[in-house]
Amino acid sequence: MAKRILEELARHAPFTGIGALTGIIIMLAITLGGFLPQVTPVSQNVFYVLHPTHVFLSAVVTTAMYMKYGKRKLWLAILIGFTGSIGIATLSDSAIPYLGETLLGLPNRGIHVGFIEKPWLTNPAAAIGIVLGYYQWTAKSITKFPHFGHVLISTWASLFHVIMALGSSWSWLQMVIVLGFLFLSVWIPCCTSDIIYPLLFSRRRWDSDILLTHDL
Repeated sequence: MAKRILEELARHAPFTGIGALTGIIIMLAITLGGFLPQVTPVSQNVFYVLHPTHVFLSAVVTTAMYMKYGKRKLWLAILIGFTGSIGIATLSDSAIPYLGETLLGLPNRGIHVGFIEKPWLTNPAAAIGIVLGYYQWTAKSITKFPHFGHVLISTWASLFHVIMALGSSWSWLQMVIVLGFLFLSVWIPCCTSDIIYPLLFSRRRWDSDILLTHDL
């Protein structure tokens, strides 16, 4: 299992790197374009659009992957879909960026946990994603597009979480460090929620014919 997990993380690392790079491009455009004073006040609103979207996409993929390879029990599909999306999206979008903000000493840092601050927005997103993943798990695109979108949306959500913590400016060194945290906040959590977590409940062995990268 450990070998397969490392293989899947390695296979998804390049795509995650591209996702992190798009975040840096957005960050550079905002900074070099002089838009930071305008963007910072609305960054929380942007975050609370991206974060529930991330939760929705994660719930779709996590639930569909469990349904495809697991025992297809309704209560377990709901439990896996909810904890895999809410829990890991919170880690990806809020906890890891907050750690980076703390290490950088950003002035307006905050944890901003979606299911606590805005449960009316975050929890329904997970519920809708679970329903879609549960009933549409046989569709070929049900894991491919949500996983693709999951990585990008998660990157951007993490980015705007960091922007919320910024003051009026930031340095190039901070940008480099943020790039690393964007990568980490997406790479391991997203692969965990979409791939590793639901397949821990698989009815088949990890070394059987499950080809995760082909499914995603």
